[in-house]
Amino acid sequence: MREWAIVIAGGVVVGYGMLSRRLSTTVLSGPLVFMLFGLTIGPLGLDLLDREKDPEITRTLLESALVLLLFADAAKIRARDLRREEFLPLRLLALGLPATMALGWLAAWPLLPGLSLWELALAGIILAPTDAALGQQAVSNKKVPALVRGGLSVESGLNDGLALPFFVLALAAAGEGHGHPGIAETFLRALLLSGAIGLAAGWSGASLLRWSLARGWSSPDWRPFLVFAVPVITYALCVTTEGSGFIGAWTAGLAFGIHLRRTAADRGIRTQDSDPAQNARFTERLGLLLASLSFLVFGAVILGPTLQHLTWRTVVYALLSLTILRMLPVALALAGTGLRAASVAYIGWFGPRGLASLVFGLLALEEHLPGGALLSEVIAVTVGLRILLHGASAPFLGNRYGEWFTRTLRVEPNLRENALAHKDAPR
Repeated sequence: MREWAIVIAGGVVVGYGMLSRRLSTTVLSGPLVFMLFGLTIGPLGLDLLDREKDPEITRTLLESALVLLLFADAAKIRARDLRREEFLPLRLLALGLPATMALGWLAAWPLLPGLSLWELALAGIILAPTDAALGQQAVSNKKVPALVRGGLSVESGLNDGLALPFFVLALAAAGEGHGHPGIAETFLRALLLSGAIGLAAGWSGASLLRWSLARGWSSPDWRPFLVFAVPVITYALCVTTEGSGFIGAWTAGLAFGIHLRRTAADRGIRTQDSDPAQNARFTERLGLLLASLSFLVFGAVILGPTLQHLTWRTVVYALLSLTILRMLPVALALAGTGLRAASVAYIGWFGPRGLASLVFGLLALEEHLPGGALLSEVIAVTVGLRILLHGASAPFLGNRYGEWFTRTLRVEPNLRENALAHKDAPR
């Protein structure tokens, strides 16, 4: 990476840090700002950053960000969150996510000729997970009912981890016969072994933290670094055993959060020290910073070159991914729940593709699959459009939807979207 690219990237971080609260209510979302600056320093602009000259930077940055966010998101998930949000996240994850993958697979068939059966499946799987960072404006608007905000947040925190096994197996199937490990070996190493490593590392990390806290041996200044080390060690162990570091990091986060909370509950402890979300905050914030820089690098070295070779097929598939391929499965998953059409449309629209899709696409490209270049182009265009359109529409649609909810609630106090208000009301 050239020195001036580093200077500009640092300047963007400083500038957005200064204006972040002000910009949070405008069309200039964080990912959009970083992506646009990335385009300016890439081959389409100042040509300060080139993937061919710095091939490892892109992969290292994107993978590091995803590992940290997978761990932090999984550590924050509580069983009560799924119960509290009632039907919404469960339906989106159990019904909507598989349906989105399947529909994306089918839609890729006529639009992306030349891809093999499993490469077509990869297109649908890679573009199925949603990104909480890109949808932040949609769920931070307090006018939007809590049920919808909470459901979207829980879905975004879990669906990238749930999509990982599908991606790993489809990638193995697509690469089989091209000198890559087969499905059986991938299943054993990436899913079973990496999952076991992650569970053991997360459980051990939580146990060590609780043991140290109970004796007063852990300094608050160093505690975040202990938590940060867990996904790093897990990823390295999984890579060493030729497994999946991402699956390991996600399962480590689940085990860390569950064990730390359960240990604290058994001992009657209710402090921030026993809260996985608080302990993983440094890891999460570092992941968010790396994710923001990832969008800058994405704009420079992935999206910029892709825009020079656009085809109508990739644009059409990207537009379908923005709309039908997400919104139809969501509508089917939420059928019979009592949610109004406005709510279903809002939930369906705000399912942005982001960091997980970029990393999955990069891994597929580096497997040198016959259709890897086409897959990379489709993913780049889709994520680029997601960043642009979600950033531009979130403030406006959030306010409009919130105003609709407020008006309707005056007439119908038992509106399904207001279910959490009834549940939380004092009895």
